[in-house]
Amino acid sequence: MPAIPKPTPATYQDVLDAPKHLVAEVLSGTLYTHSRPAGPHAEAASVLGMDIGSAFHRGRGGPGGWIILYEPELHFAQDILVPDLAGWHRERLPSVPKSAYFELAPDWVCEVLSPSTALMDRRNKLPIYAREQVPYVWLVDPRARSVEVFELDGEHYRCLAVHGEDEVVRLPPFDAIELELSALWPSDPAEE
Repeated sequence: MPAIPKPTPATYQDVLDAPKHLVAEVLSGTLYTHSRPAGPHAEAASVLGMDIGSAFHRGRGGPGGWIILYEPELHFAQDILVPDLAGWHRERLPSVPKSAYFELAPDWVCEVLSPSTALMDRRNKLPIYAREQVPYVWLVDPRARSVEVFELDGEHYRCLAVHGEDEVVRLPPFDAIELELSALWPSDPAEE
């Protein structure tokens, strides 16, 4: 019986050829596409980006010293990931490169979980972030109204904390400021 040929791994060209209204990622050789985030997801990412970005990217009400970006495209060997938010210490990335993607692993990544992407974020993307030595990963779940904070410990992540609802918290690596978690969640429970 002849061997069944293995499908060719997905490439950056597959990402470029994906419909523009979809987010395209290549994880372990497989192309994944999904629609742009729904309202609760977009709200959580936007508010978090504003709060952290103001204090750490711009230095308003916080220490500055970071570059914080919304949906940067990350290229790690054959893997192409698009986290909701990512941040780099300015001493590692002094300015945003002109290229369409980043090859330098961030110092922090935030994935806002959606019902359609939560398993992929946990099962497929976390191991890649660990392999690339991303020190901190946050998983934000607007439906569960929770934030999980992970810190790299060797080759794997350990969960430092889980917070939620209306807590006001300081979360590493941005513990120089307080975050009001209630601002991340949908204001209308029907939107969940």
